Order: sequence, then C-alpha cells, then structure tokens
Amino acid sequence: MEMRSGDEAAFRQVYEQVFPVVMRVAFHVTYNMDVSEDICQDAFIRFFDKNMVFQTMDDAKFWLIRVTKNLAINHVKRKAREAASMEKLKQVTPTSSYKDGASELLFQETTENVRKAVSQLSEKYKTVIVLKEYAGLDYQQIGKVLNISESNVKVRVHRARKELEALLGMEN
Repeated sequence: MEMRSGDEAAFRQVYEQVFPVVMRVAFHVTYNMDVSEDICQDAFIRFFDKNMVFQTMDDAKFWLIRVTKNLAINHVKRKAREAASMEKLKQVTPTSSYKDGASELLFQETTENVRKAVSQLSEKYKTVIVLKEYAGLDYQQIGKVLNISESNVKVRVHRARKELEALLGMEN
C-alpha cells in the first residue's frame, strides 16, 4: 500500500501508530520530555512537508525514527557545546536535592548511572541500545532504520551490552 506523507489521512494514520515509538527514541537520547516532544513535532512537520511517497507503513516509520534520532543527537551535541561555553564563562555549582526513601534514591542513582554509561558508548552502540531497549524495535527493524544487516545489529547490541556491563562494573 503506497502512501504519501503529505496526505492528511495517511499522515494521521502514521502519526497515531509511530508517535509513541519516536517519542521513546527522542526521550532516551535527550532525557527531557519537553525537548522530546519538540523534536517529535519537528520530525513530523518534516515528514508532512516533504510529501514523500512510502511503499509501506514500516518505511515511513523507519524514516521518522531516523530523523528523530538524528534531531535528538544533534540537540544533545548542541546542548553539550552550549554547556561547555557556559562553563568557561562561569563556574556552576551543583545543587543536590534530598528525597525520602532509600528505594527512590537507589532507583534514581541507578537510572542516572545507566544514563551516564549509555552516554559514554560510541554513537553506533548507543544508537542500537536506544532503538532496542527504549524504542522496542527488533533486530530486523533496527537494521532497516540504520541501513545495516540484522547480524550486524546483533553484534552491535551484544558489544554495546558488554561495554555497558564494564562501565557499570557488572563484570563477573
């Protein structure tokens, strides 16, 4: 079933089916819900404005995931550059907030440690982990998004997990 991204009915159908996935991708790259929403909105605007023809819903989905991933990565890189510039201008003192409950604190620390570890991965490993673990895509879908073979995806996921284990100190 061929579909045109500029067609309102087709756009609505793609939006309803694909938005949750691209939102998860954007969030797990940026870790900011507001920024993720803006990135998704930008991706869907580009999708509509380009008025492209897709052979299947999956083709449209994979295009949107690629665009969203790239927009999110560019945003993170831009913010890192801005933060580095601001750091040169002034010394920022970190503030800490105390939450009651040991389990909440442990959860937050663990989540932050995983985020830091994922951010330390090379771009090719970080991308496959985000698409696999946070976007819920299977190996075949990830291969289509990244234009690599399914076996290459499996290798990258395996290596990324090994690196994460090492970064998190989980080696046996």
